[in-house]
Amino acid sequence: MKIASFFSNSAGILTSRLFGFVRDLMMASILGSNIYSDIFFVAFKLPNLFRRIFGEGAFAQSFLPSFVASKHKSIFSVTILIELLSTVLALSLVVVFFSREIALLMAPGFDADAIDKTAIYLAIQFWYLPLIFVVTFLASLLQYKEHFATTAFSTALLNISLITALFLYRGESGEDILTALSYAVVAGGIMQVIAHLIMARRLGSIRMLSKGFCALSTHYRKTKEESTLFFKNFFPAIWGNSTAQIMAFLDTWLASFLVTGSISYLYYANRIFQLPLALFAIALSTAIFPSIAKAIGRGDEDGAVRQMKRGFWILAFLLGMAAIGGAILSREIIWLLFERGAFGRSDTIQSASVLRMYMIGLLPFGLSKLFSLWLYSNHRQSKAARIATWSLAGYALTALSLFSQMGASGLALANTVAGFTSFTLLAYSFGRENLMKIFDRKRVISYIVAMTLYTIALYMAQSLISEYTGV
Repeated sequence: MKIASFFSNSAGILTSRLFGFVRDLMMASILGSNIYSDIFFVAFKLPNLFRRIFGEGAFAQSFLPSFVASKHKSIFSVTILIELLSTVLALSLVVVFFSREIALLMAPGFDADAIDKTAIYLAIQFWYLPLIFVVTFLASLLQYKEHFATTAFSTALLNISLITALFLYRGESGEDILTALSYAVVAGGIMQVIAHLIMARRLGSIRMLSKGFCALSTHYRKTKEESTLFFKNFFPAIWGNSTAQIMAFLDTWLASFLVTGSISYLYYANRIFQLPLALFAIALSTAIFPSIAKAIGRGDEDGAVRQMKRGFWILAFLLGMAAIGGAILSREIIWLLFERGAFGRSDTIQSASVLRMYMIGLLPFGLSKLFSLWLYSNHRQSKAARIATWSLAGYALTALSLFSQMGASGLALANTVAGFTSFTLLAYSFGRENLMKIFDRKRVISYIVAMTLYTIALYMAQSLISEYTGV
């Protein structure tokens, strides 16, 4: 793993998330936690679901190994681009034509008027999906060139677009604000595509694709076997990477039956939860994946385990500190970021309760992303998909048992249960012998001592903060 790649990813993600928090701060202040914010988050849930499925690993984990092995890279790339982009465009048309029915499925607890409004904004925002697929495709080509910065930093463009819409339409009616935000989602996608096209042209990837388009009609059959292998790995990878997003989708579905604002509480808490997950776990997994895959490809399993060990302890310390800090200081964090304007103290209390439940599962969720790389590098996508299914089942059982009694906090706790399920099964698949190479006694003792002292220090800090702020 190149540390520079990890820092490049982390810096880009941090930049995007900072703009994201500005966006959420403005949204909380301008819209608050009410039916308008719930409608927007429901409408954005579906395109965001597919964005995360494509953008956080599923496509690259299948495309890059196939691209590296391909003897006709340009034709192979164009073939995959045409076939998948055609599918995504067809899916977008289906969503537009049946937006009301889909909105009803996503939020069955909404009344008829809210469903009608959600359908309108869903039909607009879903055109973000084909744009973000093009971004993901170009990002994979840039990753092959070992260029990560454009993808990491360009995600901020979506947030900048939304911030601009909120600024320009502040003070307008709720419906006007939602319309502006919906078109801003599409505008953000267009800007991301442009940024990737500029860098892809600079690094020669556009020239490579142009050659592929020119040769496609006469040499298509040369890549048929390679394309078949790609799709064989791609669909299990899609499922393996999508369960966390499906859980978020189901959170919204179940929360629509709870009190107004529950969807927003889940959204704001999950945004904070996703920051360390993306900043550390996703950034490190992206940077370390090529090293692990190459080591396994050349038969150097010990070298791959050494990379896993290095990544494990980096994540264990970073995510452990984030999880403890987020759980202990949950109310203070929500108060600092969101409690202003239409977002009141009761909203802070509810959102903080949800955040605590999410943070308990941060460490297993993050480490699961690392251990899943072992399966993908060994071409065991089907095994990863089965583990993801068990994780989803654990979530569903827990969520149905808890959401009526605990509300939105019960749904967040169900996500945590799914994280522990996934981590346990992935660690078992990694193998006892390999795990023993990671868990050396000295590191384990150092970790326990460090986390204990850190927890004590945070509780002391919380007391001081409460004394001076009254939170």
